[in-house]
Amino acid sequence: MSEQELKALRVRIDSLDEKVLELISERARCAQEVARVKMASLAEGEEPVFYRPEREAAVLKRVMERNRGPLSNEEMARLFREIMSSCLALEQPLKVAYLGPEGTFTQAAALKHFGHAVISKPMAAIDEVFREVAAGAVNFGVVPVENSTEGAVNHTLDSFLEHDMVICGEVELRIHHHLLVGENTKTDSISRIYSHAQSLAQCRKWLDAHYPNVERVAVSSNAEAAKRVKGEWNSAAIAGDMAAGLYSLTRIAEKIEDRPDNATRFLMIGNQEVPPTGDDKTSIIVSMSNKPGALHELLVPFHDNGIDLTRIETRPSRSGKWTYVFFIDFVGHYRDPLIKAVLERISQEAVALKVLGSYPKAVL
Repeated sequence: MSEQELKALRVRIDSLDEKVLELISERARCAQEVARVKMASLAEGEEPVFYRPEREAAVLKRVMERNRGPLSNEEMARLFREIMSSCLALEQPLKVAYLGPEGTFTQAAALKHFGHAVISKPMAAIDEVFREVAAGAVNFGVVPVENSTEGAVNHTLDSFLEHDMVICGEVELRIHHHLLVGENTKTDSISRIYSHAQSLAQCRKWLDAHYPNVERVAVSSNAEAAKRVKGEWNSAAIAGDMAAGLYSLTRIAEKIEDRPDNATRFLMIGNQEVPPTGDDKTSIIVSMSNKPGALHELLVPFHDNGIDLTRIETRPSRSGKWTYVFFIDFVGHYRDPLIKAVLERISQEAVALKVLGSYPKAVL
């Protein structure tokens, strides 16, 4: 390519950048106008709702459907997610609590779902995320619920038993684990490896092969593991990209998870119900009597009506009168007539039934 051709392309890019800049600014001004209209239409004492999960899911799906490349659908949606996040912050910055400290995969999931313009607040435990949302101190919370390798995150399931929260959305995050060391670490003298218990389990085979005699220490989060390694000379941490960057650690081994498709699903919890989008999931908790065939009775209505179950988990009940507590995810919205009929049929046989929420399927 000649210098003249290169110069012409750069001029064209500059011109396109100006158009993109003006369009983004115009969109931001429109967002401000939306906020003005919403505030003007509020009844006395009514709180404004600026973030609408169903609306954002619809926008991102439309972007992916109309994308013609060369950027991938996910990359294009990610760009629009950040534009929407910044525009929403002009109306009202969202406050989002997540399982901290900074640098956890849960924070990465929060930013993937809400964008980087939110005010993110790290919490020390999953139950604290629930309490922060219940108290109204934040708009939403983000908690892990299941991993493709290790299964359910029981602390999250138990918290749903204790708190009345509404699931407003979900996001899936590919989980890549790295072995990290600090600038003072003597790599030939590593005697312990820190990480969250789930991460240690997800890297079990790799650790058995490469560090079979090194102590594995479970801590509250991968970010906490990275933080500890920062000040020690004989330890390493298993954590992800965010923690590595935040604590300036060096990767001595990358992508050490045992399964290459390792992913974690996170739920967004809040206090507002989400209207149907046409592509939704619903989560429920059901308690059944301790009798033969109880699980069969629970599942038959779904089968008879062709409803797709995407997950079912069992947890010990916190109440003496309940023996089994089932967490079930299925395709559809609880307002759909068919879903309503199925839930009504189940409630006739169940000790108790609680709808945790209906929400758009993960777009990103």
